[in-house]
Parts: sequence; C-alpha cells; structure tokens
Amino acid sequence: MLLSRFIDSRRRATRHALLATMIVTLAGCAGGNGSTSKPATAQATMDGQEIAREVPPKAQTLYEQAVAVMASGDLLEAEFRFEEFVLQYPGFPGAYTNLAIIHAENGNDQAAEGAITDALIIDPEHAPSLNQLGMLLRRQGKFSEAEAAYMKAVKSQPDYALAHYNLGVLNELYLQRLDDALVHFEQYQTLSRDDKQVEKWIVDLKRRVAASQRTANVTE
Repeated sequence: MLLSRFIDSRRRATRHALLATMIVTLAGCAGGNGSTSKPATAQATMDGQEIAREVPPKAQTLYEQAVAVMASGDLLEAEFRFEEFVLQYPGFPGAYTNLAIIHAENGNDQAAEGAITDALIIDPEHAPSLNQLGMLLRRQGKFSEAEAAYMKAVKSQPDYALAHYNLGVLNELYLQRLDDALVHFEQYQTLSRDDKQVEKWIVDLKRRVAASQRTANVTE
C-alpha cells in the first residue's frame, strides 16, 4: 500500500512537472537560438545528413502564436492553430509533436501516435518527437520500446533534458533500476538546474541506492 501511494505520487508529480515544459518551441525544431534578428533555419535529418532551410517569418509568427495559446492552457484553440499551421507549413516536426502532446492530454493516444509518426517522417532523429514516442510507449506498457525511444532522443540531442527526465522516471518506477534512474535524474538536473522536485528525488534515490548496496554487501 505504501509503495503504491509512493508510485502514484511520483506519477502525479511527473505529469505536473512535464506539462509546462514539453511544448516544442520553434527553437526546438530549428537551428540557432530562436532569435528573430536573423532568419531561423529548420533542421531535418535525411539519410543521416542534416538539411537546413530558412523559416519564413510568417511561419515563425504563426508558430509562436500557437505555442502561446498552448502554454495558456487552451488546448482546443491550440489544436486548431497547429492544424492550420501544418496545412500551410507541413515541414516542421515540432508542430506535429505539439499536436501529439495535445492529443495525449485529451486521452487520444491514437491521434497522438499519428502526429508523432508524421513528425518522425520529417525528421527521424527529432529529439522532442522521440521523447513523445517514448511517453506513448510507456503509457502502453511497452517499457523496453519506450527506453529505446528515449535513448535515441538523447543520442540525437544529448542536452535534451526531458528525455533524461523520462529515462529517470522509467528506470525508477517501471524498470526498478535505481542506479540508472539516478544517473538520468542527475543529468536532467545538470541541464535544467532549477527543478526542486527532482533535487529531492535525487537525494532520496541516493539514500535508497546506498541502502540497497549495504543490503547486498550483508547478503554476500
């Protein structure tokens, strides 16, 4: 009973922590720092080669408006805006990834899977899309496949903090690999630097790992 409450509380905290940070901005699917002082360039991976192309200013504006609506919590309007965006500018994996997030929040995993597939067709190594794929697979109980998706995300983009976060969650709550969970939560914390909740989890994990090691030593 205590373990069940512990896992449920971690899952609720995980969902709450991720909702505000999962949204893929234009910088998340474009090169550079997202500054409007020079044209942004979209990145895609084709046959192992990165392809860069200029982002039209109108596309950047529409994308940022859709992101702002999504961040405000109006998912219905955000879905409409991103659907309109991909009709006009179908080459941005981040737009499909945001649609996948919206569909997942609405409990429509089938639509989420379709949006992720569209994103990965454009860029098979798009880290936010791979991260969303991992989350979808985890919800379906496909933990090994979820781990593979997350690992591909961090291989593609080693500084993509959310994939490390999700690897921490997967390893701790679902695979019971406390050592691996600790590694990924520490990597996430290094990249994000300001997550007080994860900071507490790291302290707790270190205590549990040390206790497990002491138990193993006594058993031996």
